[in-house]
Amino acid sequence: MSEQTVMTTPLKRTIGRKVLLLFVVGDILGAGIYALTGKVAAQVGGAIWLPFLCAFALAALTAASYAELVGRFPKAAGAALYANRAFKRPFLTFMVAFAVMMSGITSASAAARAFGGDYLAEFFTVPTLAAAWFFLLAITVVNFIGISESVRVNVVLTVVEATGLLVILAIGAWALITGDGQPARALELETEGTPLIAVLGATALAFYALLGFEDSVNLAEEAQKPRRDFPRALFGGLAIAGLIYLGVAFTSSMLVDTATLAESTGPLLEVVKVAGLTFPPGLFAVIALLAVTNTALINMIMASRLVYGMSNEGIVPKILGRVHQSRQTPYVAIAFTVLIALTLVSTGDLAGLADTTVLLLLLVFAVVNVSVLRLRKVPDDEHAKGDDGPSFRAPTWVPVVGAVVSLLLASPVTGRDVDVYLRAGLLLAIGVVLYVVNRLIVRRTR
Repeated sequence: MSEQTVMTTPLKRTIGRKVLLLFVVGDILGAGIYALTGKVAAQVGGAIWLPFLCAFALAALTAASYAELVGRFPKAAGAALYANRAFKRPFLTFMVAFAVMMSGITSASAAARAFGGDYLAEFFTVPTLAAAWFFLLAITVVNFIGISESVRVNVVLTVVEATGLLVILAIGAWALITGDGQPARALELETEGTPLIAVLGATALAFYALLGFEDSVNLAEEAQKPRRDFPRALFGGLAIAGLIYLGVAFTSSMLVDTATLAESTGPLLEVVKVAGLTFPPGLFAVIALLAVTNTALINMIMASRLVYGMSNEGIVPKILGRVHQSRQTPYVAIAFTVLIALTLVSTGDLAGLADTTVLLLLLVFAVVNVSVLRLRKVPDDEHAKGDDGPSFRAPTWVPVVGAVVSLLLASPVTGRDVDVYLRAGLLLAIGVVLYVVNRLIVRRTR
């Protein structure tokens, strides 16, 4: 494929508002709530809903910053584009892009590891690594076939995983009607140390379950009306997911004791097994596995589109921006990201990869919130001028508070393990090396 083809082949603008809303909801609903509810309970006791509520508030702050920026700069590079326009520092742009890319890949890798947990054990046991590799390769095939096909698969999986959570909510409603369970347990805050520190740590962990709203901005270049549709999809999807999570957290605490939840990698399956409203555990396990699949699919879509956008911005070699002529998907970027995922899933466990994802994205969120303030004097992107509807503008205090809270949750005050900082630091160090190598190659070529 020639250089001219690389530069001029566009992505299809095929995503409408409703599908985009489902994409946001589907990206948020997934592996996090299905796998990490018990880990949150281990830190705060029965008040599982409290960290989820705090995480929702943080996500809403940063979502407002994303909503403002995506309407003005509707391109696939997302946070990397915003950092590039705001600070004009190639190194910072690259590191933001690399951190976002790695967060998507670590999240997909965590989902791949989760695929072999208690939910799969309802049917049979296979080596976790083998299941994870097969899982990632299957996701890659769907990603390559096309964005329309990938989003359609996402829509189906979103409906399935949302159905599973609605089953949990129905179980909770039935328990309240019949007097089963212990609703008072949901108000019990039990921590080993200082309650505030414990809640902060649990909030950082619960935040993993709310990640995904930021992924959708990387589809801006494939949305029909990004200025009009993205703010509605972001806030609507986040609100829907937040309400569902609060209900699921309350139900889980009401029906299952904290110790049982904390020990399980399939905590919602424990809820189904003790429910007075009968639902087949095997069927629910299938739903949970599909939810995990959706998490991995959306994150790999995001990562590949981000690499494509980075290539168009001249941050990484142009070869990574090549688009397949018939499928019109960034096939080189897709191959690049899945190779990283296959390697990463072989070296980390579920908890470590999930926490690393949160840490990387909290640092990115701090940069995005600051970028909003710096970019308000910059004219809108030319690509946004033909879009319908006014541009969204967040109140000034929102990005300020968003940046401060992001840095707070990224700090050691949350009680995060040292291993997570070491892993994230190593990944960022690899990014530094790649940046230097790319600069040397470009300079030598010139």
